Amino acid sequence: MAFRATPGRTPPGPGPRSGIPSASFPSPQPPMAGPGGIEEEDEEEPAEIHLCVLWSSGYLGIAYYDTSDSTIHFMPDAPDHESLKLLQRGPEISKQRLLSGNYSFISDSMTATEKILFLSSIIPFDCVLTVRALGGLLKFLSRRRIGVELEDYDVGVPILGFKKFVLTHLVSIDQDTYSVLQIFKSESHPSVYKVASGLKEGLSLFGILNRCRCKWGQKLLRLWFTRPTRELRELNSRLDVIQFFLMPQNLDMAQMLHRLLSHIKNVPLILKRMKLSHTKVSDWQVLYKTVYSALGLRDACRSLPQSIQLFQDIAQEFSDDLHHIASLIGKVVDFEESLAENRFTVLPNIDPDIDAKKRRLIGLPSFLTEVAQKELENLDSRIPSCSVIYIPLIGFLLSIPRLPFMVEASDFEIEGLDFMFLSEDKLHYRSARTKELDTLLGDLHCEIRDQETLLMYQLQCQVLARASVLTRVLDLASRLDVLLALASAARDYGYSRPHYSPCIHGVRIRNGRHPLMELCARTFVPNSTDCGGDQGRVKVITGPNSSGKSIYLKQVGLITFMALVGSFVPAEEAEIGVIDAIFTRIHSCESISLGLSTFMIDLNQVAKAVNNATEHSLVLIDEFGKGTNSVDGLALLAAVLRHWLALGPSCPHVFVATNFLSLVQLQLLPQGPLVQYLTMETCEDGEDLVFFYQLCQGVASASHASHTAAQAGLPDPLIARGKEVSDLIRSGKPIKATNELLRRNQMENCQALVDTFLKLDLEDPTLDLDIFISQEVLPAAPTIL
Repeated sequence: MAFRATPGRTPPGPGPRSGIPSASFPSPQPPMAGPGGIEEEDEEEPAEIHLCVLWSSGYLGIAYYDTSDSTIHFMPDAPDHESLKLLQRGPEISKQRLLSGNYSFISDSMTATEKILFLSSIIPFDCVLTVRALGGLLKFLSRRRIGVELEDYDVGVPILGFKKFVLTHLVSIDQDTYSVLQIFKSESHPSVYKVASGLKEGLSLFGILNRCRCKWGQKLLRLWFTRPTRELRELNSRLDVIQFFLMPQNLDMAQMLHRLLSHIKNVPLILKRMKLSHTKVSDWQVLYKTVYSALGLRDACRSLPQSIQLFQDIAQEFSDDLHHIASLIGKVVDFEESLAENRFTVLPNIDPDIDAKKRRLIGLPSFLTEVAQKELENLDSRIPSCSVIYIPLIGFLLSIPRLPFMVEASDFEIEGLDFMFLSEDKLHYRSARTKELDTLLGDLHCEIRDQETLLMYQLQCQVLARASVLTRVLDLASRLDVLLALASAARDYGYSRPHYSPCIHGVRIRNGRHPLMELCARTFVPNSTDCGGDQGRVKVITGPNSSGKSIYLKQVGLITFMALVGSFVPAEEAEIGVIDAIFTRIHSCESISLGLSTFMIDLNQVAKAVNNATEHSLVLIDEFGKGTNSVDGLALLAAVLRHWLALGPSCPHVFVATNFLSLVQLQLLPQGPLVQYLTMETCEDGEDLVFFYQLCQGVASASHASHTAAQAGLPDPLIARGKEVSDLIRSGKPIKATNELLRRNQMENCQALVDTFLKLDLEDPTLDLDIFISQEVLPAAPTIL
């Protein structure tokens, strides 16, 4: 079952924010891209979801941990319902485990009472099942050590926040419906480098609407697609933003926001690395660019109408903490030097001690050259040259080239020098001067690195203390990214805003279009739909093959789905009533692993709709019953439709496309206002059949299968024979083989017998004609005469 997550956040915890001092700085500028590229991100590990569910007395408590953003999601106690089949027992946990957890967004200086009060503002402790589920999840994470298996045992699983989600207002859509409507469609990636794991989105609704600029926007769009909702307030808030950006005067603003959103990167991964002290140089670059772009989003949204909730949230919740983070990073981190040395380095004038040691390190080569000249004066005259080098962790050494007479180890000994090692024909020694240098200068490299690492840790603490605002930036930025993508698609494809009316049942669409087919066809004929109210709840659609019945069914389903995710729709007008589920039986999703026949799969899909559809459900059925005997298939189809019609006003909204014309001719369905017969309009022009692809009232007179067969390229004699047999069946006359076909078979058999006779050698004395006649001629006589 898909769970819908409503955006929530972990508020910043109180407490001092000490460490690197803050100051007022001018607006930060983005760092220059250096080697390795600032835009490059590490390949993400596959996300894992660890779920804890507790059921008791008809209520559910759910909590899960998402490794992609290191966040715990929880659902307040909610009543169970029939479609949930969960275990009725769960782990017994204590509230203390939840309160004693180590969370990066809570300051260590908080007292136990302050921590309880702070967590109480996030977690509903009065929801007993939720608290028990959260505790059970924390115990599981601690035992399994998710994500920190290789770290020291005192390193806990990073938890960067808590988020609340709810199960209400979801629209039920099964996997078969997603497949047949082409909402998602995965294809193998054409690149040879991604054969093993590479999948790309094919021609699908998600593919044409996904214009998101950041990965988290793409994830949120996919999440919305898997969790269509009936919550009108949420849907209208999405549509308000899309409508705003569709105004011509707001096009430049939309493009600017899209550019800023392209720099919003994987902040949760960076925060997780900071928590584990695994931060890379590229992480600081990415974080700085992300925060800088978030400030740009905030400034832009402050100039937009605050009556739109999303703009108001971004303007208010992108707080000055973002400016503080950007200022600290821009003031402390030396990006150019960090990329060159592939480690964290700080800018000058941050720490006087580090600056002094770096100056000494910079002046060290010339100083060591002077020391080497003095050392050479005291060495054997056979030694032509020497140098003084510095090796981190070892110190200063005197390096002398290996001479020809230095063969054995005993030859390496030089008076006044301590031999250390031989490397690349260079002998390395400690002298009195190098020892003095070690004492005076120390291990400069290590000392500088240690001090810069300490500064990096202090900077990490400052960032982690404001992790909640960064998490909120990602939530709101991804939401803005999705809505900008939907607005861009609506502008390019000519979509319109749907309207929601809880007073009607079903949907009303004027001149709707199939969002995928209109991109593939030269011209597309729109069709309207009206299944609101109690009139025509079951619509039986007949028409020739290839007349557009299946496209129309999918069009209704896709427009309804798009409205339920908060998107504009391909129609002139669309009014969406209360829809709680979409069921389909359009294509047979065959699979060898299922071990089921095609017809059994069709029956399972229809049975799912029969057992679960309500008066608010939309059911789309195409050619049900064709997988078995025509009489049995017709009987099953009629029985299913009569079952729904018997429900009266509680009948779901059913669209049935069928070539079983006997369903109407034999009057297998009861007459009444609940049934409406529609057909796809066609016109016969001589021997040709012209498709208008226009839906109208009425029933098709014939399936016109012969015209479709001709379009498919079947030979004319086969088509003519098929029409002849069809007419004989309708008239109840016996079917006989055609004389022409029989004559052709006789001639072929005669020719084969003559060819065999001509190959005989009549002068051969061993030839026995009686045997030839008995074995060849007589058996062939029935096929010749």
